[in-house]
Amino acid sequence: MKVLTRVAAAVLSLLIITSPCIAGIVQPGTLITPEKADSVADLLSPGNLALVRQGMRIKVVPTERIDWPPPYKSATEKYAAQVRLNERGELENYVAGLPFPFIDPNDPQAATKVMWNFSYGPQFADIVEIRKPELSSYRDLGPAGSAAHWLFPAEAFHSMVDHITWYNNIGRTEVPPIPTDPNAAKTGIRYRFIEGPIIEPSTSHGQTLTRYRYIDPAREDDTWYFGLGRVSAGMMSDTIGPFTLDPDSYFGFAAKIENFDYRLLGISSMLASVHAESSPARHCPFDDGRTVCPENWEMRTIYVIEAIPKFHPHGRDVVKRTLYVDAEGWFITASDQSDQRGQVWKTMVLFHGYRDRALPGAQQAVYPFKRIFTTAIVDEDLQSGFSSVSYMPGVEGDEYEGWFIDPGTISERSVAAAAAAAVNKQSGVAR
Repeated sequence: MKVLTRVAAAVLSLLIITSPCIAGIVQPGTLITPEKADSVADLLSPGNLALVRQGMRIKVVPTERIDWPPPYKSATEKYAAQVRLNERGELENYVAGLPFPFIDPNDPQAATKVMWNFSYGPQFADIVEIRKPELSSYRDLGPAGSAAHWLFPAEAFHSMVDHITWYNNIGRTEVPPIPTDPNAAKTGIRYRFIEGPIIEPSTSHGQTLTRYRYIDPAREDDTWYFGLGRVSAGMMSDTIGPFTLDPDSYFGFAAKIENFDYRLLGISSMLASVHAESSPARHCPFDDGRTVCPENWEMRTIYVIEAIPKFHPHGRDVVKRTLYVDAEGWFITASDQSDQRGQVWKTMVLFHGYRDRALPGAQQAVYPFKRIFTTAIVDEDLQSGFSSVSYMPGVEGDEYEGWFIDPGTISERSVAAAAAAAVNKQSGVAR
């Protein structure tokens, strides 16, 4: 346990160093409203601060520790010492667990190591199925009582899909085959990701997003995007349709790690929603539903990472992302995204729960240890006020289990068959 002990000591020391300076500013039990936004200006990303100023409420709660699943811990102890980055920032000798349990902030590759830790973090597991997630878009109706509130509904668009599923071929710690599925060598696929089929709206019924991520750093994703069929991987950073949330921003960052250059901007004590109270997440009543609130936030030790694509983007795509990565759970808590003019274009908040089930009424998807669940993702265009909120699971469906993590009933073969069927339906081409 020497490696994990060093990690715990490092995280604790960071909390001790940074906590006194904020102890008098925000205490557990404090409710942060727009009037108090300035008091937490240094504890939120600039974009997240803007969300508070427009109405999002934050309930400050005591900081609680997050532990990793025992099999993931064991894999980290067994394999971490052999993992390396080459001069291009590509991962080498990785098998399973956290790639880099101890990161020296002075290491020139520190930021890249943080991102690989996120990519192979404990949240993503071997197999995940999220049932009945929903995505809604909301417009800014202006001040309360304005004419727009009488003329337009806040919700501009609503969708629901049957499930989100991913299957990891490598880095497996709980469901055989462990630690690597033999299909990784046969296909070169690191993981398959499926979102769909769409249930609502009826005009898009049956459409699916399918994405194959390859182990080869030079090989781009194969992607089939709902009704558009096969598209280039570069389009996944674009906002398509009536939503602000782009696929490369799923779970905070879903682009290929090797396609970006990273820089560590700092390690800070900041507010983040890690032990969310509500699942399903609740619409915020104070900002036309554009965020989730009121919800629990707590002080966390956060790596602040700048991510810039190696290939020049086109149009008004995101050209820089500032990512906020939890130093204990290795998930992204927030992201600010800048446009071609260098202005913050979009901001994201990711709400997480840490419990033994995703939904309080779950009877089947119950786990012997606590896990990390993303309950909601808020993605707002700060320049237009238009917002998309992803609820996992949704608030309108009849879903009572939510997240199935590492179920033995889902195999690589079944996920591959489902992905191939979706691809065939959309383009007639499958791998």
